[in-house]
Amino acid sequence: MRHQCTRNRLSRPQDQRNALLRSLATELFLHGEIKTTISKAKALKPYAEEIITLAKRGDLHARRQAAKRIYNVKTTKFVDSKTGEVFNELQEGKKLKPQSVLRKLFTEIGKEYESRNGGYTRIYQLPPRRGDGVKMALIQLV
Repeated sequence: MRHQCTRNRLSRPQDQRNALLRSLATELFLHGEIKTTISKAKALKPYAEEIITLAKRGDLHARRQAAKRIYNVKTTKFVDSKTGEVFNELQEGKKLKPQSVLRKLFTEIGKEYESRNGGYTRIYQLPPRRGDGVKMALIQLV
């Protein structure tokens, strides 16, 4: 029986719901904030916070678990392989690798929330969307 197993189903089958949450989480970590519907934002909040908790752990197993839950998209920035510095363009004489969302999650976001025990995201309600009147929200990393 399914007593008290409520979950945000978002009117989608499980595979589509997982793909939606995965892409929303990837964009949230890439940009720091996204604008979406209130129901998608409420479903994304525990999903994203669990991934940030994995990033705080920082070990290999946590990295592999997080890689299953987000898309590893390359960003437009580059990272120095020795120092970890982030550059906007290629530099002469330095070994630079393209920065990905997974690398950004573990090097920047995970380190930023090391002293915080939860509550990594916040949701602001926005005015309804003009076309269909659905409630909108802004979800962002704190």
